[in-house]
Amino acid sequence: MEPNRSVALDGVFNFRDIGGYAGHEGRTVRWRRVFRSDSVHRVLPAELPALGVRTVIDLRRPHELERDGRVADFPGLSYRHIHPEHPEWEVADAGGEPTRFIADRYRELAELGTAGIATALKVIADPVAAPLVVHCVAGKDRTGVVCALTLSLLGVSDEDVAADYALSTAASERFSAWLRESLPALEVPPLPFMVSPAAAMLLFLAELRERHGSVEGYAKFAGLTTEDLSALRSHLLEP
Repeated sequence: MEPNRSVALDGVFNFRDIGGYAGHEGRTVRWRRVFRSDSVHRVLPAELPALGVRTVIDLRRPHELERDGRVADFPGLSYRHIHPEHPEWEVADAGGEPTRFIADRYRELAELGTAGIATALKVIADPVAAPLVVHCVAGKDRTGVVCALTLSLLGVSDEDVAADYALSTAASERFSAWLRESLPALEVPPLPFMVSPAAAMLLFLAELRERHGSVEGYAKFAGLTTEDLSALRSHLLEP
């Protein structure tokens, strides 16, 4: 019986496992090795150790980390704050249909935050780091790009990568409802800040391939080695 993809933890709204998808040569992505989430600074100290988590990759900006704080420490935790450089999203530019806007923001992240993305992927490729959780603030954009690249490098189809990404829309609704209750004066952000359309991820991946030939070509451009990619597939794909 397969584990539940979504993991219910107090304090987060988008915590889930990226395992279970078909990858290279029909091998399945291993469960309970890589989790993705919105910010885990609200998670109770005992909950991540109960999942066996050894490493937390925090993709938030320094000011977001300073504002909200980091994950609670526990014995054996390796905490990695990795900030991929990229522009803040401008609310004024985010009106209308979200697909093109989101894909453009992900392109900016991939192009300008290459060093940070490569560092995150190298941590994910290290078997000693697993099980691990990757997070940002809402767990849909920076986390979405890093996890999409991870799954693509594991040979998961674009359709499955995009479907996994799209699960964050419902999670964002839960997160937004909590924010409205906790901070009733908070202004409702524009639609692209709230949704994760599969079409946006498909567009991002297609355009990444146009520029780099393949997702693996982008990873090597970013600085990952053949050995990194082999390690990633070795420990995150079932034999």
